[in-house]
Amino acid sequence: MRNHQETIPAPAGLFTSGDPVRAWTVSTTKPISYQVSFAPRVLDPDNPALVSAGATTGARSTTGGARTRRLLVVEARVYELYGDRIRAYADANRIDHTMYVLPAHERLKTMESVFRVAGAMDHFGIARRCEPVIAVGGGVLLDIVGLACSLYRRSTPYVRVPTTLIGLVDAGVGAKTGVNFGPHKNRLGTYHPADATLLDPSFLGTLGRRHLSNGMAEILKIGLIKDRRLFDLLDQHGERLIVERFARTAQGDAPGDEVLARAVHGMLQELQPNLWEHELERVVDYGHSFSPTLEMRALPALLHGEAVSLDMALTTVVAWQRGLTDASRRDQVLNLMSRLRLPVWHPLCEPDVLADALADTVRHRDGSQRLPLPVGIGDAVFVNNLTASEITSAAQLLREHQRRRDTAREVRHA
Repeated sequence: MRNHQETIPAPAGLFTSGDPVRAWTVSTTKPISYQVSFAPRVLDPDNPALVSAGATTGARSTTGGARTRRLLVVEARVYELYGDRIRAYADANRIDHTMYVLPAHERLKTMESVFRVAGAMDHFGIARRCEPVIAVGGGVLLDIVGLACSLYRRSTPYVRVPTTLIGLVDAGVGAKTGVNFGPHKNRLGTYHPADATLLDPSFLGTLGRRHLSNGMAEILKIGLIKDRRLFDLLDQHGERLIVERFARTAQGDAPGDEVLARAVHGMLQELQPNLWEHELERVVDYGHSFSPTLEMRALPALLHGEAVSLDMALTTVVAWQRGLTDASRRDQVLNLMSRLRLPVWHPLCEPDVLADALADTVRHRDGSQRLPLPVGIGDAVFVNNLTASEITSAAQLLREHQRRRDTAREVRHA
């Protein structure tokens, strides 16, 4: 893809006739295009999606025949479950490959992991443009590999194969990469979208219940701020989708297909016009104002989606306090979170912690809160005047809500 480039000289009159130009403005436009698609049975040897993803005209062997080389970076748990199938796929499709197995979770989401991936790329001798790295794993691994590829020779293509629900609907579809730095989540990162993302819901068949709930938080986010139909689907089918791991029923009933498609579509619809985040008012930041601080301070107790759920619970109550939603919708949202086995309160939801979290978010958003709040279900508004007393009272209400639920649970099991 050709870059369109223009060089503009300094303003007229800056130099006298005949003097060399000593100031320039360089302006360039780089078109960005990447593919996100559902690819059922992606590890079926007869499915060409994986071997062809991100492929370009590449290197040739010494005998003149085309060769396919791929470095596959596979998360350690995924390798235990699917390593043999990945290898069988590569062998059946005559891929000259190396599998690099990387442990990846939030505490290992560091530059050290990025350097390990870069070392594997260097050892493999990867071609810069025609041999995309294939990342197979959850959102943490996808972020690590994406950052390594953005840095290695300043831009190396890669393909994402998310294996978790949060990877399918959130971490696998955007342009951002990132790792944690010090106490801060995703503080180091780049914008480097994968050439292709292949979404195969069959990976959810081996995903644990808690990680399914974790991904449900990011789906619920889209439902709450832009897609009432998606919220209603979760309200009707969410618990069953977790139990059945989004599998189709014998009758062909597949609400999970629509849930996943709407979640991905809603996310991409918001990301595409603002891929580099020049506009800092982003509705997809809903659930991500307090959660980065809560998640990092609670490690390893909270997963990403669980922290997002806490954030959404807080802001749902704030929206009710401001008259943006009514009590019945507030309770409907909180009850759905609990039914999806997502938390609505945590001991870290204390005034000082929440104040620190909001202050860090204000710095991240260039000095303004730019805080999305839900309006009813399916819409949102941005505010810049959230007060400490509002946050404190919302957290107190949620603590009481949690106490009532715990008491009711104890009575039922007595």
